[in-house]
Amino acid sequence: MRLKSGGARALALLAVLTLAGLTGCSSPAGSGPPATAPARVGTPGSVDLRQRITDFTDRITAGGRYQVPGERDRRAVADGVRALLDGHRAGAERALAKVGYTVRALVDRDGGQQVAEIADATADGEARRGWGRVYVDLRGPARWQVQVPHPTADLRTEQLGIGLLRGTPGGVLVLAGAHRAAGGSSTEGAADAPDVADVAHRRDSVFAAVSDALADRELPAVQVHGFADSSLPDQDVVVSTGKGDAGLRWARRLAGELRARDLRVCEVWERYCGRLEGRTNVEGDHAAAVGVPFLHVEHNRRVRMDDGLVAEAVAALREVTRRWGG
Repeated sequence: MRLKSGGARALALLAVLTLAGLTGCSSPAGSGPPATAPARVGTPGSVDLRQRITDFTDRITAGGRYQVPGERDRRAVADGVRALLDGHRAGAERALAKVGYTVRALVDRDGGQQVAEIADATADGEARRGWGRVYVDLRGPARWQVQVPHPTADLRTEQLGIGLLRGTPGGVLVLAGAHRAAGGSSTEGAADAPDVADVAHRRDSVFAAVSDALADRELPAVQVHGFADSSLPDQDVVVSTGKGDAGLRWARRLAGELRARDLRVCEVWERYCGRLEGRTNVEGDHAAAVGVPFLHVEHNRRVRMDDGLVAEAVAALREVTRRWGG
């Protein structure tokens, strides 16, 4: 599979983010460290990345609000992500600022990983709109994406996304910002459908716009979900390629890696796995349309609530993403 993002773009992106001082704001020329200098852990951008993302998802509740973004809003955030991946930080900031978003450079205290965070510029905006965040690993060119469409509703699925982002270079984490059952309205203020915030099944979301933009750049995707143990009591994980089959070889590899870690796997291409097959998710539809691998992976509650089993599931997923990252 040919990947469009090159090492030069990644180095340019790292340079401009480092030069800006890791604050998310432009610095006067010559005021920052050399463009090639690594970020310092003690800078204001130093965070515990896992805790930062978990704190965000912990604030997402079924009683929260969600505002359906207009087409202009969706395009602006997707354009900002594209510009950032191309190393154009100023262009990314301009696109994002149109809709009250910003980009911040962060350093993870655990290991020194550098990431860019694309998010609402204010906590009020996050709570009111619920459009979510994007995290871009800066250790190299963007090669793959992990999508978390149902934080809180699919409890602790963000831990799978965080583990992958930390563990394999070249990742982009796309994270929804509202509970799938959150009440919502359109940008004009009119009431909308009950499933308005279910970004896995709605095309009119920032989440879908960003995921599609990454698929258009030929970045394969893992979309992580959770299911109740009672829904499929004899299985721990359900692995599917969604609507298409471009990811079948990777799905088979993932299933084998999960079994090697003593996790019970239902393979959708081999048998019926109940209502957990992910064939109607809009991100998978778009990936199938452009011929990019897409893996829809469901984890039961037993796995998600056990840190050791989460680590095993992430380790299995890494065996796929590290090959995408190569």
